[in-house]
Amino acid sequence: MQIPILSGIVADEGPDFRTKYPRNMIPVPRAQGISAGYLRPADGITQIGTGPGVDRGAINWNGHCYRVMGGKLVRIESNGVVTALGAIAGYGSVSMDYSFDRLAIAGGGNLYYWNGSALTQVSDADLGEALDVIWVGGYFMTTDGTSNVVTDLNDPMSVNPLKYGSSEADPDPIKRNLKTRAGEVYSVNRYTIEMFENVGGLGFPFSRIEGAQINRGAIGTHCVALYGDQIAFLGGGRGEPPAIWLGMNAASQKVSTGEIDTLLLDYTEAQLAASVMETRVTKNHQLLYLHLPDQTLVYDGAASAVLGEPVWFTVDSGLTSPAQYRARNFVWCYDRWLCGDPTSGALGELDETVSTHYGQVVGWEFGTSILYNAGMGAIFHELELVALPGRVPLGADPVIWTSYSLDGETWSLERSIKAGRQGQRAKRLVWIGQGSMRNWRIQKFRGTSDAHIAVARLEAKLEPLNA
Repeated sequence: MQIPILSGIVADEGPDFRTKYPRNMIPVPRAQGISAGYLRPADGITQIGTGPGVDRGAINWNGHCYRVMGGKLVRIESNGVVTALGAIAGYGSVSMDYSFDRLAIAGGGNLYYWNGSALTQVSDADLGEALDVIWVGGYFMTTDGTSNVVTDLNDPMSVNPLKYGSSEADPDPIKRNLKTRAGEVYSVNRYTIEMFENVGGLGFPFSRIEGAQINRGAIGTHCVALYGDQIAFLGGGRGEPPAIWLGMNAASQKVSTGEIDTLLLDYTEAQLAASVMETRVTKNHQLLYLHLPDQTLVYDGAASAVLGEPVWFTVDSGLTSPAQYRARNFVWCYDRWLCGDPTSGALGELDETVSTHYGQVVGWEFGTSILYNAGMGAIFHELELVALPGRVPLGADPVIWTSYSLDGETWSLERSIKAGRQGQRAKRLVWIGQGSMRNWRIQKFRGTSDAHIAVARLEAKLEPLNA
């Protein structure tokens, strides 16, 4: 009997059935002759250097990786060497964009430019607070939450207060501006999103496009990202609880499932407003990350298109329970994915050959759907994970565990087996004598990054009761 493993089921006191998404395991909807899809380990993080503080934002400009770490703008070389370039005020996430000759950074409410040799701060009092920054149509555009502000076309250090713009369809605060490839600007407000186009003129050079408004908005400045040709955001409309949406062409589509929406309710609005959303397209995955205080939720648009339903999983840096994910602000540079750490000054790169995070062991877990034998029950003689073992570090002898639940809430004692040493690629991962069920049952499995395995299938040998 084959049992689905790409996502699992648990229950709560509601009473309600809840979805259990894989933790630190990525669902891959690819047939390989064993099953229609499999779980592979989430990429590990290998440390390549150390910066002056926690990571706040990053960008690839002119073939170099620039990051704000702690209170410094730094340049990261291909060998991990960090060069401090100047001071950036504040704490928390920053926004970064560039023109032909300047890299702009909005951090701590200030706007800075790096021109390749010096870091300068825009001191024009008419700028106001700079919550974010984009470069569009020759202008640097910021927002203070009330107005959209552009620098002078011929002098990026100067701001004309007669050239302020606003997002006026709803009296909700502006959270962020995003630029599309067509050069249009989306003003993402708390409850609405409006589109602007560059029309020039003597005043504010961008004009609102009537009929392009989306009647939902984002909860915070950095929980918004471009996802392909769409805007991904955490938020909603007035009177709606938080959810994750994709928006474009005056319409929005919810991609968060009921389970993701339920998870979001575990956080306060202040926590959600401080969350960070970003994207990463790699191989056959189109990944949308929402970094939360104790875990990161990940949506895979490419896998969702294949399966015809939303595909989610979680990543974190905890061992036995979730802890803040220590990879953030991904940048493709020097032919690899670089990342920073929101908890320390560590610099890393994503590494699919390991599952550890900066050398630290982390945990993984996944569950099954409900096993049900038409109410007749069954004896579980054998459970086997059909997997790819033997890809572990030399000397490691990892263990994996399984347990089961007959009600979705309480779990049996864990049973462990060896996952296979390096080179034991033909090892079978089998549990013998796994008890019974009278009605239905859920199985779950967990391990650590020492057991660097991909799992294609769970096979069960059952003996029906009351047949």
